[in-house]
Amino acid sequence: MRHILITGATGAIGGALAVDWAAPGITLHLHGRNRDTLEALAEQCQKQGASTVLHSQSLTDHTELRRWVTALDEEVSLDTVVAAAGVNTHSQHKDGEHWEQIEELMALNFGAPIALANCLAERMKQRGSGQIVLMSSLAGYFGLPVTPAYSASKAGIKAYGEAMRGCLAPYGVKLNVVMPGYVSSKMCHEMPGPKPLLWSPERASRRIRRGLERNQARISFPFPLNFGCWWLAVLPAALSQWIVGLAGYNGDHS
Repeated sequence: MRHILITGATGAIGGALAVDWAAPGITLHLHGRNRDTLEALAEQCQKQGASTVLHSQSLTDHTELRRWVTALDEEVSLDTVVAAAGVNTHSQHKDGEHWEQIEELMALNFGAPIALANCLAERMKQRGSGQIVLMSSLAGYFGLPVTPAYSASKAGIKAYGEAMRGCLAPYGVKLNVVMPGYVSSKMCHEMPGPKPLLWSPERASRRIRRGLERNQARISFPFPLNFGCWWLAVLPAALSQWIVGLAGYNGDHS
């Protein structure tokens, strides 16, 4: 029996991954805040032959998160863990981002995946196997003025994940960083600015799963948006900022 934990399973990418993985011999540990959505997802996965266990523990209380994940891993030995839970906050030109929203975002987008990975890494190292998947974003290459805190959280996850991959590889533990572009979801559509090359969650899930099967260090998509965002990190910051503004991400959406 293979045990897979997905936090943020009620989100677009997390839910699509759950459905794609659902099959006989798979136990999906699905975490989400919306219980009705979570139960509907579990029912769909069960119809495909998977077993499901539902979780709704706090992810922003990092002490409780580590306690819960440790107990779960002691019980079932998690094979794959996907940290897909996340939120966004937007900077309006006049008001900026509210601090309370930034605190919540950082606790969920940045603190929770690191707490999760740090806790499971040591346990997976001891048994010489396991795969941890951290959800960054193409916004992690170069921060967007419309979403400063979100961009910062995803840049941090990218850096942490790439560093941890090197730490864990000698022990047989895989760590992969996923950097999606625009994937259709409520959170995506609420974000100000254009959304070029928008993908469906199902298409994103297929791309992520292929990358995980190949153990790609960085799973970024879609091309050529990922290539363009990579260049934003390489070019002089002033030039990249001009390009971002020209593309419609200057933060003036009041």
